[in-house]
Amino acid sequence: MEGWRAAAGAHDAPHLRSPPPVPYDPLVSTANASTNPFLSLAMPVRWGELHPELIEPAVGALLAEARAALGSIGADGAARDYAAVLGVLDEATARLEVVMSLVSHLEATCTGPAIRAAYDAVRPAVSEFYAGIPLDPKLWSALKAYAETPDAKHLTGTRKRFLEKTLDEFRRSGADLDPAGKDRLRALSVQLAEVTSKFSQNVVDSTAAFELIVEDASRLDGLPDRARAAALAGAEARGRAGWRFGLDAPSYLAVLTYCEDRTLREALWHAFATRATSGPHDNRALVAKIVALRHEQALLLGFRDFADYVLADRMAKNGATADAFLARLEQKTRPAFERETRELGEYRRQLEGSDAPALAPWDVAFYAEKQRRALYDFDEEVLRPYLPVEQAIEGVFEVAHRLYGVRVESLSDAPVWHERVRAYAMRDEGGALLGYFYLDLFPRETKRDGAWMGPFVTSLPGTPHAATICANLTPPSAAGVSLLTHRELETLFHEFGHLLHHLLSGVEVRSLAGTRVAWDFVELPSQIMENWCWEREGLDLVARHLDSGERVPDALFDKLLRAKNFRAATDQMRQLGFGAVDLGLHRRYDPARDGDVIAYARSIIAQHSVTALPEDYAMIASFGHLFGSPVGYAAAYYSYKWAEVLDADAFTRFRAEGIFSREVGASFRSELLARGDGEDPLVLYRAFMGRDPDPDAMLVRSGLL
Repeated sequence: MEGWRAAAGAHDAPHLRSPPPVPYDPLVSTANASTNPFLSLAMPVRWGELHPELIEPAVGALLAEARAALGSIGADGAARDYAAVLGVLDEATARLEVVMSLVSHLEATCTGPAIRAAYDAVRPAVSEFYAGIPLDPKLWSALKAYAETPDAKHLTGTRKRFLEKTLDEFRRSGADLDPAGKDRLRALSVQLAEVTSKFSQNVVDSTAAFELIVEDASRLDGLPDRARAAALAGAEARGRAGWRFGLDAPSYLAVLTYCEDRTLREALWHAFATRATSGPHDNRALVAKIVALRHEQALLLGFRDFADYVLADRMAKNGATADAFLARLEQKTRPAFERETRELGEYRRQLEGSDAPALAPWDVAFYAEKQRRALYDFDEEVLRPYLPVEQAIEGVFEVAHRLYGVRVESLSDAPVWHERVRAYAMRDEGGALLGYFYLDLFPRETKRDGAWMGPFVTSLPGTPHAATICANLTPPSAAGVSLLTHRELETLFHEFGHLLHHLLSGVEVRSLAGTRVAWDFVELPSQIMENWCWEREGLDLVARHLDSGERVPDALFDKLLRAKNFRAATDQMRQLGFGAVDLGLHRRYDPARDGDVIAYARSIIAQHSVTALPEDYAMIASFGHLFGSPVGYAAAYYSYKWAEVLDADAFTRFRAEGIFSREVGASFRSELLARGDGEDPLVLYRAFMGRDPDPDAMLVRSGLL
């Protein structure tokens, strides 16, 4: 229920919508259908018709439509029952949400001057509209009046929860503010939408603007052949001699992990760590402004800080609980982290002598990979031939089929927004259509980095959902073959877990459907899917040799398992550092006392880093999870670890009863995936596990306890 606080976007989809009096499909309308395809959407989407110049008139029409629907609530002569009040509220912005999700998706994956200008033109108005929903005194009065009716008092189940959450959200979003407070809150919402959008665009532009050309082949010693070939192809595509490296993950990580040339590693690391900190794409001032706007927003609404504001409706409930959670994990992790750090330094001195210089940030991945090979005789690159992306995709589909009975079919003729994008339909065992989805898996200069599942349509039971999975995995070689790392395989499974949560939703209230759950719960369905990448039965469905079709040999699989928890404490400490800087910025940061926001963040991350950090280290200037949308993961980055505790514990039931047990899969689907936010997350978890979560489950799985 938090999305309507801000404008629709890739991470902050609005949740309030309102129904017409007849069965409604949000993708079908006759309004202006002959002139504007945004107003006559159907699935699969006709992407080639969604031109930028059509966005503003479409959004304008849909804003008017939504305002009219909301205005009907509590109007003179209007009925005062669930359908006329909460039903209308639940559906009022359905079509606006779909269109804005498509527009923000195109801006994130195919950005350019025209689409960006159109997106920037409509987002302020949309943000102001959503911010104004809980500030409308007539609407608030109608909701409170309905809550006192016999009809409301007899609501049960999901509808009762929707009423309770709606009333609570309106109060926490300013419904009881005076007129001046409401005006200021609207202004803050618009400013946050504008500045976070600019932040995201600067990251994309800064990433795309960087390139490093290497003309001396000797500087590439140690780099895997596939990374060399990709760099060569990248240079050739731009008419350059030599090898081209960028800041997309496949290019950047290959250099940091394998390249013997320390100066080349340093150059890439430094460019990545200082993205969006100079020239026209400088985000440093924007970070400070976003933090200040959020803090003012929280104070205006009566909260101590932004963390308390955001977390009031999440499992943690407040910032103090989230802080304590991270502190407990850090206390249990730090001894192993310090041991791993000492061992890495000692390993380097064994290789290079006692006078070897101290490790720098651009050395860590390089020497850690060498250390892993020495300890476990395991090179992650050896797995790549067993992980062609085609096999990986089919494998994750088969895992979902065995667990949940769903089947995926390719829509080879469906329009897409880029030639490498693929469209699919997902059906239940009986053939019923659950939804459509797209895979956009490879990097390009017009696409933001990272990986995400983006919902397009959240439907009611019996109507198909729609969504996309986007990632930046290793792109196809010149021969057209993409070979993944095991970590990239985990990414694919992770995002497919989010997709299943969305497509398998059966909640009768759209605002509580699919992934619209507490953000410290939303990662459970995604993170639990990663477990099948580490199970022999699961990996055999996914990993087959590109040429021979053979499964991963037992000896190689054993090495993979032995190396699984290598430097687990270091990986965990890195995530705890991101969570700590997030809560530090949104709970404690005071510019008058703490000074420059970038330096403040660096000081926190340094406490969780293997090495000292340079003075210009500014990772948060490109930290889209925290600053790429009005809310996003702000004050909630801890939720990855919170949900990891849940997933580690929940998977113990699969391990005990069979990782492909249809009975356990059916239980997970019915008790968790299908329920959305229809019940308190802890109640849903108990329904699946029969008990509360084990807080040490993640530490045990990681070998830290």
